[in-house]
Amino acid sequence: MIWAASLAGFGVTNPVWDYVRRQIDPTLNPFRGLYQANGFDLTMMVPYFVVLGILALYGMHRYWLVYDYFKYRRNVPGAAPEPADWPKVTIQLPIFNERYVIERLVDAAVAFDYPRDKIEIQVLDDSTDETREITHAIVERYRALGVPIVHLHRTNRIGFKAGALQEGLKVATGEYVAIFDADFLPPADFLRRTLPYMIADSHVGMVQTRWTYLNRHYSALTEIEAILLDGHFVIEHGARSRRGIFFNFNGTAGVWRRATIDDAGGWEHDTLTEDTDLSYRAQIRGWKFLYLPQIECPSELPVEMNAFKVQQARWAKGLMQTAKKTLPRVMHSDASPRIKTEAFLHLTANISYPLMVALSLILLPAMVVRFYQGWFQMLLIDLPLFLAATWSVSSFYLVAQHELYPKNWKRALLYLPFVMAVGIGLSVRNSKAVIEAIVGKKSEFARTPKYRIEGKQKSATAVKKAYRRKAGWSPYIEIALGLYFIGTVAYAVENQNFFTLPFLLLFVWGYLYTGLMSLSETYLDRLRSRAPAPTETQPAPAGVQSI
Repeated sequence: MIWAASLAGFGVTNPVWDYVRRQIDPTLNPFRGLYQANGFDLTMMVPYFVVLGILALYGMHRYWLVYDYFKYRRNVPGAAPEPADWPKVTIQLPIFNERYVIERLVDAAVAFDYPRDKIEIQVLDDSTDETREITHAIVERYRALGVPIVHLHRTNRIGFKAGALQEGLKVATGEYVAIFDADFLPPADFLRRTLPYMIADSHVGMVQTRWTYLNRHYSALTEIEAILLDGHFVIEHGARSRRGIFFNFNGTAGVWRRATIDDAGGWEHDTLTEDTDLSYRAQIRGWKFLYLPQIECPSELPVEMNAFKVQQARWAKGLMQTAKKTLPRVMHSDASPRIKTEAFLHLTANISYPLMVALSLILLPAMVVRFYQGWFQMLLIDLPLFLAATWSVSSFYLVAQHELYPKNWKRALLYLPFVMAVGIGLSVRNSKAVIEAIVGKKSEFARTPKYRIEGKQKSATAVKKAYRRKAGWSPYIEIALGLYFIGTVAYAVENQNFFTLPFLLLFVWGYLYTGLMSLSETYLDRLRSRAPAPTETQPAPAGVQSI
């Protein structure tokens, strides 16, 4: 090559540049002289670059969200005036086997600083264990004190959470509907701070508040979960709401206008993310959504790896189901091209999980092929794609931490490698969920266990709690992939391909951490705990309304 040879003409003859010239110029590189592309190389490199290119596309989308977040920073809702007359509100508390947190939830709902004659509380209970008796006793105690609260128990779980919410609406009388999952602890002024925005603008159909976490510092896992969710609530919701494009209700810690739910067709249960499904149907109909990050709603994070995996798999599968169901409607709507593009990237983003597994499997043979092509090409092509696919994640979450905690956001740097590694480790379980959604395989709504673990209460361990999740088969695949990447690291070291080591070690740690944590929770903790299984369905106690 002319420009490579010209390096010597400028006196660049040190050993580093000499090595670079040998890699660039086939006349100086004996391996390149012997190398010939063959069928195996093409079989490896074509899918390698296709997968890496798609992952890079979704990675660049994260950069774009960060860009929108700052570009439209002035487009945030100001203070809304307090109305002269407060409207009637229905508070829905959907629960299923929540013996540990139901009392905390009901106490918080009863404590709302809102006119008592303008509020009704529905405990929508699908429980099949002693949660029903516990809930009945709590509700009856408050009813005796004059609190407008009712315990509605279903004798079936048709539609799961979506079905319970829709059944509750049949007897609801509120003009607005506030929804809180069992693991949330809404502040007393929640309704007084959210409703004015909806009252002031009749086009606003839903307001979503920002989640915070009661047990963020409980363990390394909860720290990682909090950072992951902060990225969603700060950057994703922030960018989309500021830009004025579609975003979704998160299933809890928000308020709906009853007319919006009805106009959009009500709660439907053909996806596992009924909240996102209804959100898109409502916004297609022209309703505005508001995101209010200044209003915080504390919640409890899963403290077990298996529970966390169940939650993430449900979300991954549900979003892909919603993509299949709703994207055609979005694309045929009058929405702008920007809204349609963002909707596509949002709802299909979880396709990255099966792509990540595919990349994991072909990375080693691809490295072998790329090594014999020369490391300069890897730096020129592979490295930018890897940076687009992976480091966009770091910037995404670091910006979120800086926005929330400007004084001590650097603390998140310690957890960032683990955040990225856990994201990789989740790819096996989530890939299964995404593929099931694509092929149309249905599954039950798998709830996330809650244990009323707050702060750093190590004594409130989940080891002796009921509702624990089993590991299933995915940890064995995760551990196998972790061992496979240990071999990949060894190959990289042997061939002095050191710049790939940080990426490879993320794969090693991610797969081994998620796999071993899952197995330890299922098997090792079982030796120390003999948690009683939840009791089977029993007749409802007297006074409980069945719907």
